[in-house]
Amino acid sequence: MDTQVLIATIVLIGGIALFIAIGLPVAYAMGLPSALAIVILLSWDGAALTSAQRILAGSNSFPLLAIPFFILAGGLMNTGGIAQRLIDLALVVSGRLPASLAQTTVVANAMFGTVSGASVAAAAAVGTVLNPPMRQAGYDPKFSAMINAVSSPAGMLLPPSNTFIVYSLVSGSSIAALFMAGVGPGLLWALVCIVMVALYARKHPELKGTGERPTVGQAIIVFLRALPALLMIVVVIGGILAGLFTATESAVIAVLYCLALGLAQRTLPVSSLPSVLLEASKVTGIIMLLIGMSGVLGWVLSFARLPGMVAESMLGLTDSKVIIVLIIMVVLLLAGTVMDPTPAILIFTPIFLPVVTELGISPIHFGAMMVFNMCLGNISPPIGNNLFVAARVGDVRLEGLISRLWPFFWALVVALFVVAFVPALSEWLPTTLGLMDMAP
Repeated sequence: MDTQVLIATIVLIGGIALFIAIGLPVAYAMGLPSALAIVILLSWDGAALTSAQRILAGSNSFPLLAIPFFILAGGLMNTGGIAQRLIDLALVVSGRLPASLAQTTVVANAMFGTVSGASVAAAAAVGTVLNPPMRQAGYDPKFSAMINAVSSPAGMLLPPSNTFIVYSLVSGSSIAALFMAGVGPGLLWALVCIVMVALYARKHPELKGTGERPTVGQAIIVFLRALPALLMIVVVIGGILAGLFTATESAVIAVLYCLALGLAQRTLPVSSLPSVLLEASKVTGIIMLLIGMSGVLGWVLSFARLPGMVAESMLGLTDSKVIIVLIIMVVLLLAGTVMDPTPAILIFTPIFLPVVTELGISPIHFGAMMVFNMCLGNISPPIGNNLFVAARVGDVRLEGLISRLWPFFWALVVALFVVAFVPALSEWLPTTLGLMDMAP
């Protein structure tokens, strides 16, 4: 590495770490050091021209249009009362289990996350509906908020997932394959939460099931009320797998479906549409700025050949695949505690993907590993967004929620290593469906 590249690397890495540490928005924490590194590598004029080009090129992607539409679809679902119908169905499924309301929270978060693709929206919607009855049933409010926070990230893994779309952009992997790769890890996440709640219930026998077994007729009515929402995932994912439309087109169809469903059932007030559109626009703007800035960062990494050097260094450190994967998982786990999923994926994918592909790990499997890591980051202090949302919705202090978190967190860390070292969990379904070699 020559002196110029070394200085640029120090400025890049040191600048990103410093700006994140002082609380600068992550988009600028990525973009400013990247632009300064280009100045060192090229010139002021070259930095201005290259930065502008890479921001535009990074954002100018047809598959990326899926993100704002899926965000809008999630907002329409949240506002249109779909959460209540899914929660009613979840209660029918888990109502007679010990700690049934906690189990219902897990199942409802998985269902809502599946149809919305957004874990934070799931935590807000499910927590708003279930926290009051859980208080009345004698649940510790801190535990109620915690189980809502810890179960909601399943929506980042189960399709459709905006996080997988971002990873697809960076890795060049098939969106359809990534969607299917998230099914196994997503179900594993939900299963771990269910098992941990069951263990909690053994120590707290007062938290019994509802004791109410719905009649067949009642169960059918609840199912039929939730069926239109569940059908959306069939339409969206089924259409992608059948080759009827792309992921971007499926996102548009999801918006139209949610809009039509909400208006037809009269659960989506027309007066709420401007606020839903505004909120979706705000979130989209943040994500697109991050993606644009990551284009500048990616150019610097490529020009300085940093990913190749990292791969050579790690492979030279040890020839053990297990040790290298463990190192990567620990780094990503630590990064997830201080960064949101989107910037973490944009920064670390181009660095670690060459390493894992050299070890024979497919980009699809690595995508599942990385997103599972980011899910853990979403429930890890100090940045975990789901913790803040669940604490606010549950009206509890964040510190009390975190004190109840750790047994669930470490159980999910064990699940992370199952995902990392059992490739079939994420690769079996896309391989069976013939998606592993598809273009993005």
